[in-house]
Amino acid sequence: MINTTQQVLTALSEPEKTARALIEWGAGRFERAGLVYGHGTDNALDEAASLVLHSLSIGYDQPDSVLDRPLGESDFVRARALLEQRILTRRPAAYLLDEAWFAGLPFFVDERVLVPRSPLAELIAARFSPWIDPQRVSSIVDIGTGSGCIAIACATAFPQVKVDATDVSRDALDVARVNVARHGLEARVNLLESDLFVALAGKTYDIIVSNPPYVSREEVEQLPEEFRHEPASGLLAGEDGLDIVVRMLVEAANYLASDGILVVEVGYTHEVLQAQYPEVPFMWLDFDNGGTGVFLLEASVLKEFQATFSQVVKQRRAS
Repeated sequence: MINTTQQVLTALSEPEKTARALIEWGAGRFERAGLVYGHGTDNALDEAASLVLHSLSIGYDQPDSVLDRPLGESDFVRARALLEQRILTRRPAAYLLDEAWFAGLPFFVDERVLVPRSPLAELIAARFSPWIDPQRVSSIVDIGTGSGCIAIACATAFPQVKVDATDVSRDALDVARVNVARHGLEARVNLLESDLFVALAGKTYDIIVSNPPYVSREEVEQLPEEFRHEPASGLLAGEDGLDIVVRMLVEAANYLASDGILVVEVGYTHEVLQAQYPEVPFMWLDFDNGGTGVFLLEASVLKEFQATFSQVVKQRRAS
């Protein structure tokens, strides 16, 4: 509906009372205010559109002519106020709306959890094919589930599978429970308070998937204001961003089926991780819809290098 490549060069001092005019006015204001994106949109026009359309209950599948219909005063004021909040508070749009989309599904979010935005959505939609045969998958665990979006997306993609989902944060698990109930998956998504695999003793999985904290201390300190509304515990992972991932690599082999796979997002920390383990054959995945820094390791590789992973953790603790 909205031309995402359109450039808005000027912002009207007072927009006309239509959705289209509000979107263009908001985008212009956003550009002049120097807002930062990355929580579901990557430009001013899409960000303004998400706020206006949600405020007016206009779906993206509505005909373009809907954007030019005159708005009532109350609708106009409400939508404009939401655009102004985005500028004044620098809160990501998802927090203003209490909603974000992931893998084609809506999720409740607030500042207790990160805003979903992982390229893992594309892999889940493909049911982790061709890296594993979807028909033989019987167990999945999502480590560091946050809002529950990855676990719920996995349960949706694999309707025959029960999914475990862990998080160390009780606040995050409270949000995840809302989303599990919203999608009617209480019987198939099991939420557990756990530091990585601690609460999973004796269990093994065909797929271990995770989008853990992986941001270095220096990078956290330099993040734009929009990202500072997110919980630091969901971003910060020590001085170099690897504190969580190196522990996961040591432990994952003990919880993975013999022909299972570990899939982990580490974003732009992938170069640091590869340098930490130059001999490990990480398989770095490509995505049609954008996104980098997701690795895949098979169970056999994790077993082969388990001693290496353990030694690195010991060295890091001693330093």
